[in-house]
Amino acid sequence: MTSPEPQPSLAATLRRLFRVENRRQAIRKGRVERVEGFSRLVTVYLPAGYDERDDRRYPVLYMQDGQNLFDAERAYIPGQHWRLREAADAAIGERTASPVIIVGVDHAGTARIDEYTPTKDPRYKGGGRADEYARLLLEKLKPLIDSRFRTKAGENAIGGSSLGGLVSMHLALKHPEVFSRAAILSPSVWWNKRSILGEVDTFTGSRPRIWLDIGGREGKDAVDGARALRDRLVAHGWNERSLRYYEDRRGDHSERAWARRVRRALEFLFPPA
Repeated sequence: MTSPEPQPSLAATLRRLFRVENRRQAIRKGRVERVEGFSRLVTVYLPAGYDERDDRRYPVLYMQDGQNLFDAERAYIPGQHWRLREAADAAIGERTASPVIIVGVDHAGTARIDEYTPTKDPRYKGGGRADEYARLLLEKLKPLIDSRFRTKAGENAIGGSSLGGLVSMHLALKHPEVFSRAAILSPSVWWNKRSILGEVDTFTGSRPRIWLDIGGREGKDAVDGARALRDRLVAHGWNERSLRYYEDRRGDHSERAWARRVRRALEFLFPPA
């Protein structure tokens, strides 16, 4: 006859609960603020401790679709946002990622598709203004961020999901001297017959460090496209140190799914010192 499994004592249970609570209290929160004086709304996350040391500088991650990153009420589906501040707080607080400044740039509404695509797609009768959008980021926003915050020279990343992932991939390939890291979540590789793969083929710069992922519930075309992008990057010299590919079997094409994965992206792109 099998003996009943011993139950934990009340004291042991309380000790475990207190340890969990203490770990939660140990995670300090960063803060989020708006940037005034720019052509569209920009939201900036500053990690905990930013205001305590004026001699420390930080890498910067520029993220697309700023509406969906920090604010539940402004998300595409209200209440379903990336919870990016919470993810960054947890990764930085638990020292699985280095502190980073995150800049969320709101998309341009009806012009989003045009700005987030590097080429025109005849099927959609539009697109192809990504380089114009790049000038907005590089010539206007980045100098503003560098002047207002303690950024670390030469340590910039770009990121986004869906078409935001596509434009981020394009900018990382076209401006590797600026963006040395990229967070590419559920990218729209399908745009214009997978023209982004051709950009990988012609790339000759310093390889940016890339996080690339896809959700298993996004459809066969989306998964095949992400795998094709992964394979093309590997064929052109990316390796396990410079590329991390992840498939979330339960992931669909939503802010809720990207919220589950964004901490992993931060940890790969900004590993602890």
